[in-house]
Amino acid sequence: MSLLAGFPPLVAPGARALILGSMPGKASLAAARYYAHERNSFWRIMGDLLDAGPDRPYAERLHRLAGAGIAVWDVIAACERESSLDADIVSATVRVNDFQSFFAVYRDIRVIFFNGAAAETNFRRHVLPGLEEGRFVLQRLPSTSPAHAALTYAEKLAAWSAIVALPNN
Repeated sequence: MSLLAGFPPLVAPGARALILGSMPGKASLAAARYYAHERNSFWRIMGDLLDAGPDRPYAERLHRLAGAGIAVWDVIAACERESSLDADIVSATVRVNDFQSFFAVYRDIRVIFFNGAAAETNFRRHVLPGLEEGRFVLQRLPSTSPAHAALTYAEKLAAWSAIVALPNN
């Protein structure tokens, strides 16, 4: 098994919130785009909330997220994983992204949303202990992955509406 590498952050100056996934899946890695699997509901949800849906060109979706003050990244910079499932991530191979440097540059980010449990677990384990205590509001949202079928699309959309209720300061 070889080490898989993730993507750089999608972030613009003035970002106030960060949506963190765990690690891009095979479809995303192949397309070199976040949330590229056709059945992942991330872009459909972004479409309903921010008019940044899959019907728009990828660059335009990113522009709309940036305009809403939202950055996107993954907790894991690199790891070994056989499939696209978070459960298949080989824990001993996990290398996290450099959040110290990231948050030093993007000081306006105060809210971190986790796209599912694996993102939150890895962040709390590998990143949070090294960050300034009390700086961030942390909120787990239901995974947009097609593997997370416990909730309906409407239930996921309702939970994800938290991203449009960001404070302006």
